[in-house]
Amino acid sequence: METKAIKISESNYKWICAYAGELQKELREPVSIDRAITFLTKKNKLSDLAGSWIMNDKEAEEMISTLKKGWKEWKIKSV
Repeated sequence: METKAIKISESNYKWICAYAGELQKELREPVSIDRAITFLTKKNKLSDLAGSWIMNDKEAEEMISTLKKGWKEWKIKSV
């Protein structure tokens, strides 16, 4: 298996670690972060998590603004 490095926020890292811990208790076996993500994407669609992120209006506006800026800068590269 090829591995990749990704950047995630501290809060998302803590959340996925906690989720992996809950999954480990449920399955009664070690669960890596990679396996926890795989479990999430196979058990549910990632879009099922929409609305579960608790944030205030200012945080939501900042996130939307950052996404729009990123989308404007994103360019498709053909191979």
